[in-house]
Amino acid sequence: MSDHADEDADASAEPGLRGPRMVGILYAALVAVTSVAGFLVGVFVDGLRAPRFLFLVPFPPTPLGFAAYGALTIALVLGVPLALVVYVSRNLDDEAV
Repeated sequence: MSDHADEDADASAEPGLRGPRMVGILYAALVAVTSVAGFLVGVFVDGLRAPRFLFLVPFPPTPLGFAAYGALTIALVLGVPLALVVYVSRNLDDEAV
């Protein structure tokens, strides 16, 4: 039984794209892709109105404005639930013991 535990400890110590690191990389990649998509929308679509972040903060209807709007929106929409999952998973393990 202790051999299996040692193997698990060795596997988690290996560097690579596993667990929290992979989730962080996916999160950053999604934010970057959304930023590029917003920039491309601002470049190729005519007649756009200024987007409003959280329905309050207006961004300029330029490629950089749409890139910032897209990146901030997806960062918030994905980041808040991700932060809650991290918080709960860390604190739930502490209380269960």
